[in-house]
Amino acid sequence: MSDSDPFDEIIAAETDRDPDLAVIEAGSRTLRTQGGPPEADVPTRPQDPEVDKALREVEAELATRWGETKLEPSVSRIAALMDVLGEPQRSYPSIHITGTNGKTSTARMIEALLGAFELRTGRYTSPHVQSVTERISLDGAPISAERFIETYEDIKPYIEMVDAQQEYRLSFFEVLTGMAYAAFADAPVDVAVVEVGMGGTWDATNVIDADVAVVTPIDLDHTDRLGETPGEIAKEKAGVVKQDATVILAQQPVDAAQVLLKKAVEVDATVAREGLEFGVVARQVAVGGQLITLRGLGGEYEEVYLPLHGAYQAHNAAVALAAVEGFFGVGSQRPEPLDIDTVRKAFAAVTSPGRLEIVRRSPTVVLDAAHNPAGARATAEAIGEAFDFSRLIGVVGASGDKNVRGLLEAFEPVFAEIVITQNSSHRAMDADELAAIAVEVFGEERVQVEPRLPDALEAAITLSEEEGEFAGAGVLVTGSVITVGEARLLLGKG
Repeated sequence: MSDSDPFDEIIAAETDRDPDLAVIEAGSRTLRTQGGPPEADVPTRPQDPEVDKALREVEAELATRWGETKLEPSVSRIAALMDVLGEPQRSYPSIHITGTNGKTSTARMIEALLGAFELRTGRYTSPHVQSVTERISLDGAPISAERFIETYEDIKPYIEMVDAQQEYRLSFFEVLTGMAYAAFADAPVDVAVVEVGMGGTWDATNVIDADVAVVTPIDLDHTDRLGETPGEIAKEKAGVVKQDATVILAQQPVDAAQVLLKKAVEVDATVAREGLEFGVVARQVAVGGQLITLRGLGGEYEEVYLPLHGAYQAHNAAVALAAVEGFFGVGSQRPEPLDIDTVRKAFAAVTSPGRLEIVRRSPTVVLDAAHNPAGARATAEAIGEAFDFSRLIGVVGASGDKNVRGLLEAFEPVFAEIVITQNSSHRAMDADELAAIAVEVFGEERVQVEPRLPDALEAAITLSEEEGEFAGAGVLVTGSVITVGEARLLLGKG
């Protein structure tokens, strides 16, 4: 046995893995010219005028509540709502996902695996891009507008009851969380896959006692609310680890890993760590994605095709596989691995919208909702591996509360030129303010400013076509979930 513990070596290295996207949850409408028509699983406005009107009324009522950027760190209000609803979140087992990096992709992979093993799933994720109904999914698809309205109306009297009893009304996110848990109980689902909104301990989702807790890579984001170091942030996120649970830990910074392992010991949780009990054995680039070999809790799973790009997605797949193995008791109650053909089938069907998503060809336009430095580094590495662009033009619109300099510095080596813009969100950084930072990072000659996103897309496409006969340039739209969502709609994805 060597003097050093391999786990110490793993957790000592900070990872450049996928950001906390909580990206576009509801499915992909990726346009692949070689792959036939796009999948139509992102909901648009209801065709029935009466249903559309009713949905708009619900959206208007939800909009009167605290938004997701305004928080009062407590689960007292959501716990009170669950109490008057009869604790619907306790009527099914659950898998709870926290972390900074890769929660969304991991949740979608877990959902796909559970569905392939013929379990009825409920998935709760955020934010939404085209419709609020995207946040609550049953069997891999967003619930219908009719069901969304019905669920809201069913629990509305209880929401008002709790509002009257609490110091603050239930927030937008708390109401949606209550709706999700109620919808899952009503379905009913066999298992719920739940992604935290922010943190863990006081997140509204944390009224479940999940059988499996998943912690994806922790990095610096929301530092004003969660802490300024990975270790401090891990203290909040460790709140999803419950008594006697199975904990699946992705690779972590050393201080975060120490906090998470300490919490697991305190509550007698069983821990599986990426790099020791499970991990990525091998990966190679394939057409439209990658071919991977994973080591799970029950053994190796060879030749698994994953139609997503980037090393970080292979790591997300390893975490998702371990979570589902843990849920089924592989490695503890049952020694044999999961059926390999079912695992292959599940991963081959996975989508992760907004992650290196191709929405146009000639020139190729790719959307990626990286919004912090860690995410930008992962995206920059992955786009170089997955696409053979002779020149890449960036379109960047970011939120003012993010580390935009770090984001731009991560993209600087891969962008030939950058078009600065802004989205319609009140949180968007002013285009001129963002451009001033971009000029410092890229140099004035590589920066163009187009405050309107439609103009920015047009400018980037024009720049990408300047090579003419070589036709090897591409466009990457990035910097914010909102920017990606609005670009998606402008490019015909809704």
